[in-house]
Amino acid sequence: MPGVFIVLEGPEGAGKSTLARWLAERLAAEGRQVVAVREPGGTPVGEAARKIALDSQDAITPAAELFLMLAARADLVTHVIKPALAQGQVVLADRFDLSTMAYQVAGRGLARHEVEQANHLATGGLTADLTLVLDVPLEIGRSRQQRARKVQDRFERQGDAFHARVIQEYRDAHGPSVVHLDASQPKLMVQHAAWREVQTAAGLTLKGVS
Repeated sequence: MPGVFIVLEGPEGAGKSTLARWLAERLAAEGRQVVAVREPGGTPVGEAARKIALDSQDAITPAAELFLMLAARADLVTHVIKPALAQGQVVLADRFDLSTMAYQVAGRGLARHEVEQANHLATGGLTADLTLVLDVPLEIGRSRQQRARKVQDRFERQGDAFHARVIQEYRDAHGPSVVHLDASQPKLMVQHAAWREVQTAAGLTLKGVS
């Protein structure tokens, strides 16, 4: 079977990582080979960039932040994503290029066309077969993180105005591969909706969610 590239996107507290793990398990149960990745990360270069971008206590300019993300992405695409797709595997990514448009363009205010060009260089033109955008209001995302007692990273510590811009960029995202899911619903309902879309993208026979 051909490789399939599926991306989960959304703001803080949307439940991307939890859903990504669940989808990877379901796909594996259906007999598909799955490679689960996260951004930034997934390679030594990506993990080093992640530590700086998310954990650094030093001031990082928007441009420097962008290039950290793109360096991680370029390495991940070259060494993990493209080889896996060439072998017919399903690549399930927790964030990809839409996150750059949300955080570095809408959030930080970098020029959209310049970021798009830089991102194209980093990805080599690779695009997702399916992008699931988990839409969730700011207050719900914040509440979920507080209940989980999550230690906040650099992005999560940004103010509400920053995150409102990020959320709006996600809400405005569109395209033939983009599907929006209401992530404020109960987890099982989100899983049902996501699984329907993933089965179609991965060419699987439709089955219910148990």
